[in-house]
Parts: sequence; structure tokens; C-alpha cells
Amino acid sequence: MDDTLTAFAEAKLADLEAQSLRRTLKPTRRIDGVWVERGGRRLISFSCNDYLNLSHHPAVKAAAAQAIAEHGTGSGASRLITGDNPIFGVLEARLARLKGYQAACVFGSGYLANTGIIPTFVGPGDLVLVDELAHACIWAGAKLSEAQVVMFRHNDMADLAARLAERRGAARRALVATDGVFSMDGDVAPLDEISRLARAHDAWLLVDDAHGLGVLGGGAGAARLFPGARVDLAMGTFSKSLGGYGAYVCASGPVIDFIKTRTRTVVYSTGLPPANAAAALAALEVIETDAARVARPLRNARRLTSALNLPQAQSAVVPIVLGEAETALAAARDLEAQGLLAVPIRPPTVPAGTARLRLAFSADHTFEMVDRLAEAVRPWLRR
Repeated sequence: MDDTLTAFAEAKLADLEAQSLRRTLKPTRRIDGVWVERGGRRLISFSCNDYLNLSHHPAVKAAAAQAIAEHGTGSGASRLITGDNPIFGVLEARLARLKGYQAACVFGSGYLANTGIIPTFVGPGDLVLVDELAHACIWAGAKLSEAQVVMFRHNDMADLAARLAERRGAARRALVATDGVFSMDGDVAPLDEISRLARAHDAWLLVDDAHGLGVLGGGAGAARLFPGARVDLAMGTFSKSLGGYGAYVCASGPVIDFIKTRTRTVVYSTGLPPANAAAALAALEVIETDAARVARPLRNARRLTSALNLPQAQSAVVPIVLGEAETALAAARDLEAQGLLAVPIRPPTVPAGTARLRLAFSADHTFEMVDRLAEAVRPWLRR
């Protein structure tokens, strides 16, 4: 019998190769959070989401090591069976306090969080409105819910208002879902206006603040920039500024209780390894006590945008949009030859015709490093 599965894969890969869209894994050893080793060379990385470099912070590493010594490497079961290590409750209380909520629930990853939370609260007969540039896991959760899913134009409040007015009346329940900081563009959602519209139409608001926690709002995240905003489901991850792995959602006590008993990605997933929870707790301690470290990623991003006469950075992420995939690949090769790692981002991660270098800034990047990057990028902006 012919191997049709392999033939299918080969044809798809050839098509992606022809469009410069094939992706390959490149082993990369992170040395200290800023420097990496790839292909036998040391490079300064501007492609990592470890914005505060806490994955290499001595206190964070020590907390993880101690948790392994005390609790082992895994939780052993779902949290509802025997996998609810006591450290999770401590971490959830700490997260809720930082974010200003009654309670929190920890997940294994951000993808598990959003694909679990959304179907827990909306389903057939309901409505989910999603920013067109929201993270893929929000879209996945919305589709899994079997609710009616409607896109609104990126950060376009007139469009969101029109779609709410048109669709809300026919739906039992409604949810608006957006990123707080958009991972590929680095811009911030106008959460005050989104919140106002959601409340006016009796819709709940979910905000994925994976890239805002630890960087904006004094470390509390993007919503802290909008004191009047009401975010019903405040989701985020441990894999960016906290330097580890895992995710959370903060909400009212009853909402969190319902999530813990009905969300499938909690009920049917093994609990987070205790070491990840311990590392997240230690990272939160740094965020709450080291204001200077928290301020540096945005400071560095704004140094670059100022040097290149780009719009002022709103977060630690700055996109250098170059257009076609081939151009982004060429720019990345050029920077790598100069000792700088800036991984190109291509469709379908970003819209067609907007391939880019996605630059991410951290607390440990020096001004000299940022200025060196600016000089390397400048010629590509003139093409």
C-alpha cells in the first residue's frame, strides 16, 4: 500500500519551502538570558520573552531546585485527584493579590488556559468577539466553545461597538476576548474602552496579558494602565516575565471555583510540576520588590524606537515589519552575521505581507547592545 500520509506531508513541505514559509527547529542554548549559543556561535538574543531575565535569577533557580528536592519533578496526577500540591494555593493567592482579584487558578500552559477557560463559560447559542490579532490560543478556545465567533478589527472600538450592537441581542451570553499586549506588534489594547463596551452590552471580558505581566503597570500588567477597566477573566503566563512555565487566570471567587470543577484543561490535565510553581512564586517576589528591573525592558525598547524614529514602544516588543518572508529571512541572516539573534516571524503567525523581525527587550540588555541593534536594523528600514 502506498504511504499516502508521507506523500501528503512531503507535498505540503515542498509548497511551504517554495513560499519561504517552512519552519525548522534550531537548537539554541541560552547562556545567561541575553547571550545564547546557536550553531557554535555566541549571539546577543533579541528574540526571547524572558523580559526580566528571571529564568537565570539566582533566587528563582534556587526556589525551583528546592521544590524538586522536596516534592520531586512532577505532580503525579490531575489537581482534582492527588496533584494539587499545597504550593499551588500559595501561588494562586499571590497572583490574586498582585492582580487585585479574589482568587486565581493555575494551569499547565497559556494554551491550556485559554482553550479551557473560554468553552467553560460560553457555548452554542452564545457569542465570542475576538480581536483579529489575538493569540492563536484565544481563537482555538473560541472555536472549541462552539459559540458564534466574530472577529473585530484590531483595537478598533467603532468596529467592536458595531458588532456588539448587531450580534449581542440574539446571543444568550457574550464574551469579548483580547490580548493585553499583542505579542507580534507590541501594542496595548485600549482596555478601558473595551471594558466600557463590554459592560454596556452585558458581555464578559477576557484579557490575555502574557506579555504585560512584569513589564507594564509597575509589573501588575496592562490592565493597571487603565484604572477604570473591569476585566472579568485576567489571564497570563509564567513563561514570559516570570521566566518559567505555566499560566493562570484571576477572577472572582465563585468564577475560579467553577473553573476548578468544570474546566477540562484543569480537570483532565496533570498538575503543574511543583518546581514551576515555586519558581513563579520567587519571580513574583522579584517583580514586587525590584522596580528598577521591571522598568528596564520598556526603557530599552523605547531607546531603540527613539534611535530609529519609530513610534514609541508601548511594551517590551518592537516589530520591524519588512513585508515578504524572503526579506525577513535575509534581514535575520544579516543580523546573525553581526552577532545578533532576531528570529524572523512569517505568516501564518502574522498576516500575509507583514513578515517581520520581532524584537524583544529584556532587563539585562545594555544600552550598548540596544544601540548596536539599532545600527544593524537601520539599513533594512531604508529598503
